[in-house]
Amino acid sequence: MVESLIRQTLFAQVGRDAQAAGPLTLVVNSSARHMHVSPENLEILFGKGYELKPHKWLYQEGQFASQATVTLVGPRDRILPQLRILGPCRTLTQIELSYTDSVYLGLNIPVRASGDIKGSTGGVVIGPKGVIEMKEGIIRAARHVHMSPSDAAYYGVKAGDNMTMLVSAPKCTTRFDDMLVRVDPTFKLEVHIDTDEANACDLTHATRCELIRRT
Repeated sequence: MVESLIRQTLFAQVGRDAQAAGPLTLVVNSSARHMHVSPENLEILFGKGYELKPHKWLYQEGQFASQATVTLVGPRDRILPQLRILGPCRTLTQIELSYTDSVYLGLNIPVRASGDIKGSTGGVVIGPKGVIEMKEGIIRAARHVHMSPSDAAYYGVKAGDNMTMLVSAPKCTTRFDDMLVRVDPTFKLEVHIDTDEANACDLTHATRCELIRRT
């Protein structure tokens, strides 16, 4: 937040040329399967008064992988155990899977922006204290980039736009279109792709990642 406000003030004072040096270093992370949960559903799964505790802090400020995990049951009676819950709690319950996960479970999940769950796939989630049957909320998260307003100004984009990302790895240059732009003053510059996408572009050995505005 402080970095973002300082950069916005600097750009306002000295103009567009100050942005020529570029934004903060682009971070690209693979987002493994996970669950977001509402306070009400957290209590059903883990008991009254349960609170999420950090297991590992994530790149975005205040976000963490919690110590809590659940089991997701698919229609083929196949299960995904140890599905980790991310914190803090949200206003809705949502599960984000890769395409490979959905094939294994026998689920037909749509590609959606986070939070856009209406009419999406449902499933059964088992916790240590209870079970919830989700009528909807299981999606494959659309690849996206988090940006502060100053980063968005540098790239010349706004929230809801789409960008392209090029990932260069040894003998494996991969292009990702339809990279959804999400903008908020609290965001640090970071791209999220799922595990299938990260494996396809050999992200572990990538030598360069570049965001390009679509014209």
